Amino acid sequence: MTERTRTTRWRRMLPTTARTRIIGWVLLLVMAALGIVTLATWLLLKSSINARMDEALRVEVEEFGELSAPGVNPRTGAPFAGIDEVIHEAIAYNIARPNEKFLGYVDGVYRTQSRQEPGATEVLAKDQAFRQRVASVTEPTEGRYEHPEAGEVRYLAIPVSLDGDDSRGVIVAAYLGDAEREAADNAARMMLLVGSVTVVLAAGAAWLLAGRILHPLNDVVDTARTITDTDMSQRIPMRRGGERDEINELVATLNGMLDRIEAGVAAQRRFIDDAGHELRTPITIVRGHLEVLDPADPEDITATVALVDDELTRMNRMVTDLLVLAHSEQPTFLQPEYTDVAVLTEDAFVKLSRLAERNFVLETTANVTAVLDPQRITQALVALADNASRFTEPGGRIGIGSQLSGGWLRFWVSDSGPGVSPEDQARIFDRFARGSGGRQVGEGAGLGLSIVRAIAVAHGGDVLLDSVQGRGATFTITIPAVLEDRWPAS
Repeated sequence: MTERTRTTRWRRMLPTTARTRIIGWVLLLVMAALGIVTLATWLLLKSSINARMDEALRVEVEEFGELSAPGVNPRTGAPFAGIDEVIHEAIAYNIARPNEKFLGYVDGVYRTQSRQEPGATEVLAKDQAFRQRVASVTEPTEGRYEHPEAGEVRYLAIPVSLDGDDSRGVIVAAYLGDAEREAADNAARMMLLVGSVTVVLAAGAAWLLAGRILHPLNDVVDTARTITDTDMSQRIPMRRGGERDEINELVATLNGMLDRIEAGVAAQRRFIDDAGHELRTPITIVRGHLEVLDPADPEDITATVALVDDELTRMNRMVTDLLVLAHSEQPTFLQPEYTDVAVLTEDAFVKLSRLAERNFVLETTANVTAVLDPQRITQALVALADNASRFTEPGGRIGIGSQLSGGWLRFWVSDSGPGVSPEDQARIFDRFARGSGGRQVGEGAGLGLSIVRAIAVAHGGDVLLDSVQGRGATFTITIPAVLEDRWPAS
């Protein structure tokens, strides 16, 4: 088995759901924290107990010295008769604490010990190895001894002498270290026990919390499963209370994305339906005339060819407009450059004034240099002027102008036509939409104003319509004024 195969099998054994991974990490953190706290507490308790035992041994040495230094028995007031009496009185005078023991030796032979807990300290009195270590010391000796039954023994052996007595005595103060540290061990075991229960409770709490936290994600999955290409109305429910937390922010963002997708799909569906309808119409017209064409009639052939050419021209224009709209969503749609807005407006006016037999008027120009795509702006103005000429009588007034106002560049085309009805104003910029008041409604495909809006939006602006029915209309392209002195040098 290769290393890669073993790694793959190991990964498959690991929890795969987000809920189990959350619980696993929570438990890992809780256990790590529990282990660190328990270990640190146990070490601190042991260190404190060891320091207390060492300090107690030093205090005992001082007490032994104070007792034997005068050479007088404090209980009888008479001088000590010998080393045996000094050792017996010293051990009897000092009260041993739990796990503490005093032992006395004379000339290397064990003589006496403190009376507390005799069963626990007999092991020291009878231990020959310990006796050989401490019974014959000639100077204060501190050390540790590992007893086979009692464990670690911390001791301090003090030699004792008395004038007039050649015997050599030793008093030993000893602590059973393992027994003294049993309290710290018990505390650590209790912490581990309580910690184990805590881990179990934490696992249960993590399971519930993970389920609550991940519930919106389950809603996302359930909602995504219900969305089809024919029904995109389902939305992810918000959490109760409407708190602005990360989960609700995620839900709101996803719902907004679904709204945009639904709107985009609906627009695409309408676009496909409308485009299909608009393209089928000239095809149907051409096919109908070709089916009834009389090959023997030159006039019928000439009229049919003219009609077919006209319909193909209209189809070509419609396809071109569709390609422009599709290209408007690409980054390369615009080619911005430094442009003299006044010159751009005047050039556009010259071109538009020959568009139809109308009274074209150049109202005003913005004398600034700005960064924009002059060809696309001209294209938009042409579309607006063409639209205005369709809805005005011969000799009607069409005004063209540009202006800088409040950080925005405005290009407009106004006309003296019948205006736009309120119901048409709500949809006039939609693709394939046509106004209801035009004189030559059938000539266009209803894409001109959509292209104008696409050009304005690509520049970061929009198209505004100001119209009163019966008194004309004004279409205004507004784009941010990126002036020459604000454009970064290349």
